[in-house]
Amino acid sequence: MAAAEEIRDEMLEEQIEAGPLPIERLEASGITSADISKLRENGYHTVEAVAMATKKDLIALKGISEAKADKLLAAASKLVPMGFQTATEFHQQRSDIIRVTTGSRELDKLLEGGLETGCITEIFGESRAGKSQFCHQLAVTCQLPIAQGGGEGKCLFIDTEGTFRPERLIAIAERYGLDGQEVLDNVAYARAYNSDHQTQLLMQAAAMMAESRYSLLIVDSATALYRTDYHGRGELAARQMHLGRFLRNLTRLADEFGVAVLVTNQVVAQVDGSMFTADPKKPIGGNIMSHASTVRLQFRKGRGETRICKVYQAPSLAEA
Repeated sequence: MAAAEEIRDEMLEEQIEAGPLPIERLEASGITSADISKLRENGYHTVEAVAMATKKDLIALKGISEAKADKLLAAASKLVPMGFQTATEFHQQRSDIIRVTTGSRELDKLLEGGLETGCITEIFGESRAGKSQFCHQLAVTCQLPIAQGGGEGKCLFIDTEGTFRPERLIAIAERYGLDGQEVLDNVAYARAYNSDHQTQLLMQAAAMMAESRYSLLIVDSATALYRTDYHGRGELAARQMHLGRFLRNLTRLADEFGVAVLVTNQVVAQVDGSMFTADPKKPIGGNIMSHASTVRLQFRKGRGETRICKVYQAPSLAEA
């Protein structure tokens, strides 16, 4: 049993070391260094990023013609497998996925090991439900070795509400016997001031992930700035389109770099005429948010300092 766990840990470490392919690998396929520089300037830092891009996205870049876009996509598709595979092969890949411990034994049990890497996990709830505390907790546990349930990587933290507090990270680090200063050094923090800035920070995040190993990207909260930047039903369509692009970029980063993405979301009272709804609050963002998040967790206050977590949506987890 111990030998099997050892082999699995070695495989996971190899998976981390392999990582995404640097965009410079395209030079061997005849792509010029000038074109690679243009791609990097526009947030494309890996071959995977190019392979996942649409032809329309590439043509929109200054200096990239239709013929160049075709050449880029052809070169990237040769290096990144994007075709069919057997369910057996995919099952094997799923079994090798790294999960980041939440620091709570019961919550880890509920999530079958912790926060899944390579996808978006959304937590929503009213104020003081414990969302930001959960984010701070994960910013530390993601740095733990894989053998201890961590992701063995750094954390990127995008704060849109001004709730980030480094002193909380130091207190959590002490609980795990980690050096507080090292933990702080391994967290890259940025405050987002509007929804456009929030999206721009993802381009910087991609550049940083291409240079160093990150295991977690946190956005606390993903929707707060959209509620203040867009007003009324007249701007609802524009808000949802912008939010959809932001979430698509998050999904791409999760796929490209294999990081766990954790976003928090606010709730709003349901105004549907029903007086007897079990829970009158619902997460904001509508279907755009719902479809982008692989796992959705609802946090709410219990008695005293107790917090309750419910699996609201997940493809492989039982609702609880």
